[in-house]
Amino acid sequence: MMSRYEYNQTERELNAVLGLQDAQLKGITMPNLSDAENAISSSEVLLKSLGYDLPIGNVEADENPLALAPTPHPIALPSWDDLLNEAIASGHGNDTLESLFSEEELAANAAEIKRLNAEYDAIHQLDPIDVAIAAGAGLLAAAIDILLIGVPKKTPSGTKAGPLSNFIRDHIENSLSPGQIRQLEQASKVPYDAPINDGFTTIRVEGLFPGMHRLYSLGHDPLLGLVVGVSDILTGRMTTIDKNGKVIAQVIERYAHLQKTDIAQALITQILHFFSDVTTPAGLPAPGMALFNLMQFGDIGGEGATIAEIVQGMYYEGYDFAQFCAQSIPVAVDEIVVRFAYALRKIKDGVPIQEAIPFSTNREKHPKLGTILFISHSIATAANAGRIVFTKDPMAISYAQWIAFAKYSYQQLKWVILEKPGARDRYVRAEISNQAQGVYDDINGTFDKLNSFNSVILLRVTDRQGQSPN
Repeated sequence: MMSRYEYNQTERELNAVLGLQDAQLKGITMPNLSDAENAISSSEVLLKSLGYDLPIGNVEADENPLALAPTPHPIALPSWDDLLNEAIASGHGNDTLESLFSEEELAANAAEIKRLNAEYDAIHQLDPIDVAIAAGAGLLAAAIDILLIGVPKKTPSGTKAGPLSNFIRDHIENSLSPGQIRQLEQASKVPYDAPINDGFTTIRVEGLFPGMHRLYSLGHDPLLGLVVGVSDILTGRMTTIDKNGKVIAQVIERYAHLQKTDIAQALITQILHFFSDVTTPAGLPAPGMALFNLMQFGDIGGEGATIAEIVQGMYYEGYDFAQFCAQSIPVAVDEIVVRFAYALRKIKDGVPIQEAIPFSTNREKHPKLGTILFISHSIATAANAGRIVFTKDPMAISYAQWIAFAKYSYQQLKWVILEKPGARDRYVRAEISNQAQGVYDDINGTFDKLNSFNSVILLRVTDRQGQSPN
């Protein structure tokens, strides 16, 4: 039988030895030991009829029967080279693993592997309830975003959006009293806080003015600032990405005295500066928002604005960190609903509570969770995309929702293309290994029984040989 698999040298040698041993095993005929006692009795009758006196004796009940058996001769095991040479000499050098099985056995093996693959896929297959959970959570998140978060707009009384967004913004802006804000501002002065070019910068930063300087200065970014801002405090610099996407790092001489030399002190100053700025009407940009200044491309809207220009306009109109926090609520609701419903189903199936709570999307512990979250966030993101297209307003974009969608899309794509085939293969191999272990256990049990039976036969033969004559 020809094999489509190309065996390497080690595998070909192993196949040859297996072919030899398979042929040897097929040539072995097992004796029928069921009539051994009758044969012994018949032999005794024959010997007596010929005039032989058989010895009579007794073996003590507490005597070890194995002690009566003759000392076995040591078994000499052939070396691998000897086995291989014998296999090649016997014509098994070109044997393949498939040749050890019949056509029916090969078909049965293929069917079993196919069944195990299907069994693994079924573990990760969503049922109607899973789909309903994903759809319900995604639609709920979309409804909260549309009805309660809303689109931020500048008004005479400040930036306003939906009721939930307004609540979050008011809570942030009123969390500190004016006196506390002044104390924070005095305690957290930083060298990257130049509001304009004149009198501050030596290298011009295009677009720098009080209402926009926090978008251009990387130290004010809630995410990037933890690295770039701390670095600027330690080096006395201001690192910016200006209106035209140019990255500039320069020392602001007017603020040179604000440089720190201790990294812990610089980190504390950075965090305090965040708190002092986030409560002001201009607020802080959303995390990572400053990087959009690099995207000097695109043709968006009737005026052909670039992505950078759109984002700059959004920040100026009130799309800031407070709005990002408000938009994170529907995303969090989506996560909570999916994970809570998933845990309830696991608990209903008898899984202990501590194991049912899905803190992670580990596919081995929670096979379906990652896919359910991907679908739910896809639905919420699709609703947000439709809203943007319908309103033609970039301020309607849910930055937090798109981040969540990007995260779960990456995880799902990685799972389907890279991880799932390997995980399925490990599952099938583990099941086959478990089945093989069951076969090994049966073989060991059979050998134990045969060993015990042989010991009884040896005991009886030795007993008769040790008897005294009549």
